[in-house]
Amino acid sequence: MSDILPTMSDERSHGGEPGASQESGVPERSGAPRGSGAPEGAGGAPESTFTVIVAAAANLGIAVAKLAAGLISGSSAMLSEAAHSVADTVTEVMLLTALKRSAKPVDEDHPLGHGAERYVWAMLAAVATFVGGAVFSLYDGIHTLLRGEELGDPLVSYLVLVVAFLLEGFSLRTGLRQVRRAATDLDVPAPHYLRRTPDTAVKAVVMEDSAALLGLVLAAGGLLGGQLSGSGAWDGIASVLIGVLLAYVAWVLGRANAQLLIGRPLSRSARAGIKEELLSVPYIVEVMELTTLIQGPREMLIAAKIDFRDTVSAEQVEQSCEEAEERLRKRYPSVRRVYLDPTPGRGHRRRTPEGD
Repeated sequence: MSDILPTMSDERSHGGEPGASQESGVPERSGAPRGSGAPEGAGGAPESTFTVIVAAAANLGIAVAKLAAGLISGSSAMLSEAAHSVADTVTEVMLLTALKRSAKPVDEDHPLGHGAERYVWAMLAAVATFVGGAVFSLYDGIHTLLRGEELGDPLVSYLVLVVAFLLEGFSLRTGLRQVRRAATDLDVPAPHYLRRTPDTAVKAVVMEDSAALLGLVLAAGGLLGGQLSGSGAWDGIASVLIGVLLAYVAWVLGRANAQLLIGRPLSRSARAGIKEELLSVPYIVEVMELTTLIQGPREMLIAAKIDFRDTVSAEQVEQSCEEAEERLRKRYPSVRRVYLDPTPGRGHRRRTPEGD
């Protein structure tokens, strides 16, 4: 698996200004770590919120129409598609909750902010997709294959499928436009951005809308096959395939959110760039240990143990730490927290007073 995008800013951002104001912490002594707090609202992207709202509105209307068509036609594939749209609507509500709660500011009880909370809700959204869509579709499809079904007039279902396809297509277009803009800003291919982006809200919308369009095609195929053959087996097969499709989407989204909840570092190229910036600062001779962490789509944490020249003063150490933090923020505007710990190099031994 390839590394994450140089996280949501890379060498291309060198020389740019930080995306938002930060609150910097200044240590009381040179040996203390240096850090910064996240700005308020760092986790909530208005564009992602709009994308999710569009998807939620489309899915809610589609779910009602599919349910009515499924009851009228007796099609299990249409009922599966209704369950699919209901699951998607629930998913979008959870994603909106994730965007809102992750944007809460830093406070005393949450010194690192609430950015990771979006992945908790996004994980629940993936579970909703699996339980609400995949399980029902698989059950209904298998039940139809074993018991059969009486097919009604499919005309209403065809009309609903056409309208649903147009609405889902509009929602997908909104999500893809956001993906393309972000990928262009980062100078990376759109598929790579979609695969590795930590903005799991837009990723969920694009994947679910893509699955919805494919599900509509499968449902139409099931209806047509049943109409031509007079057998409900085609409808059952379509329902099972829709269930498998939803299970796959739920697995991909769940896995992506699980990785971010566990803790995903920045890419190798980004880590190399961070070391390069730190070593370019006067008086820094070695980066002994580097830890990076993605806390949200626009929230990066950097922590490092730094070896300074033996002859530097405490004031020079502090100035170097300030300069290092400033350089990192310019090169990577998504940096929200920087912790630098002055540490003796590997070749040095800590001296103790005589007699100890």
